[in-house]
Amino acid sequence: MARRVLRMLVVAVLVVAIPVAAQKRGPSTPEARAKAVQLVRQLETDPLGKSAKDARNWLTLWLIEIPDMTVDFCTTFFAPLYESKKDALNGVRIQPMYSQAAFMIENPEKAQDRLEVFTAGLEGALKAYEAILKEKPKARAAFLDDLIAKRDRGELRDYVRQTMSGCK
Repeated sequence: MARRVLRMLVVAVLVVAIPVAAQKRGPSTPEARAKAVQLVRQLETDPLGKSAKDARNWLTLWLIEIPDMTVDFCTTFFAPLYESKKDALNGVRIQPMYSQAAFMIENPEKAQDRLEVFTAGLEGALKAYEAILKEKPKARAAFLDDLIAKRDRGELRDYVRQTMSGCK
């Protein structure tokens, strides 16, 4: 229960901080966008690596500060994951936001297509989960395994379509 309250508090702070921080700086640069994509791909393949925490910190602050890109953070897709006490999965919980940003940078023509953006976010999180399992097989989560099965059967987009109505 305390974790849920803490998470909600963090999200609330981010929602308030984003518009304020965005007013303090100009739009993102091509160099920063390239760095963001590189860090996201790094987190998808090595989410437990030595530089993962620094990468997440940089990406989070960057997304808060830039006024020209907004990423919707929707916990609805991973609701059962928030009940898990497996610390190894912490990075998976936030990875959709980063993977969405990378998708939007690489596909600006699709940046307003919520279905595409959310699907890319989940796909990135599932890549990170698979990378975690290589190092920590006990971090397995049935819910994520089910999403991988949906992805592998070509049903992930349908899951996103059905679930995204719960996102603001």
